Amino acid sequence: METDKKNDVRTSTIRRDPRLYQIASLSTLLLYGLLVLRFEISIRQIIVTLTAAQLTQYAATRLCKLPAFDPKSALISSLSLCLLLRTDSLAVATLAAVITIGSKFVIRWKGKHVFNPTGLALVIVIASQLGWISPGQWGQVAWFGFLIVCLGSLVVTRAARADMTLAFLCFYIGLLFVRALWLGDPLTIPLHQIESGALLIFAFFMISDPKTTPDSSTGRLIHALLMSLAALYMQFGLFMPNGLLWGLITCAPLVPIFDRVFPGVRYDWSRPTAGQKSIPTPLSIPLQLQRRFS
Repeated sequence: METDKKNDVRTSTIRRDPRLYQIASLSTLLLYGLLVLRFEISIRQIIVTLTAAQLTQYAATRLCKLPAFDPKSALISSLSLCLLLRTDSLAVATLAAVITIGSKFVIRWKGKHVFNPTGLALVIVIASQLGWISPGQWGQVAWFGFLIVCLGSLVVTRAARADMTLAFLCFYIGLLFVRALWLGDPLTIPLHQIESGALLIFAFFMISDPKTTPDSSTGRLIHALLMSLAALYMQFGLFMPNGLLWGLITCAPLVPIFDRVFPGVRYDWSRPTAGQKSIPTPLSIPLQLQRRFS
């Protein structure tokens, strides 16, 4: 009887885990990119990136003495690297994967990641001129953008961070149009700027990370606004490519401040509904330490 109860709890937890939906979405996007869009990334680089991420996750699990090895978060981060990072060196791809996973365990504040792991690795690699991001690889196909929106909507809804994504898109797109009107530019310019698969992937798969966003809805709203302003300033004020990525990283240290000023319910992968309080179970209690590092 006790065994059946534990199995039921485990099955329920797995079904509720939004990371499974995110893995499926990112995998679908990567396959589409390889087979249809002909991404400039080799199968070897994909294998190296995924393997390096899992090995780093396993090593950190052992060093931190976590109860069990959980590959899901590492797989999500490494899939994101495969979608965004371009480099001619397998060593750089390996380094990016190690930085991505290692930062989750090293750079923390009160049980939360300070930086989006994938975003931090991308910034370091790009700043070191060891790799690059190719936004144009996605093309401007409207229906493909719709595909990303649909998959991303599924992810953020399950992860209870849809408000963060929607707020950011509203602020960022709105400010692009305001800028165009202020400069007297035709509205086709901001329309062209938002027709980017990279923007949608960033909005739906990166900034919606519940482990690097403020706990409260108020904090997330303010954070989305500041991130939009920072991204636009980096791109148009400092003329830096990948302004979205730099805006994400520069605003990340503000999250602990928002959590203190606007306290909210700490996110748990086992209960993806925002604000929902879970009932401790014999299975969930030993896994609390594990989820802190996921």
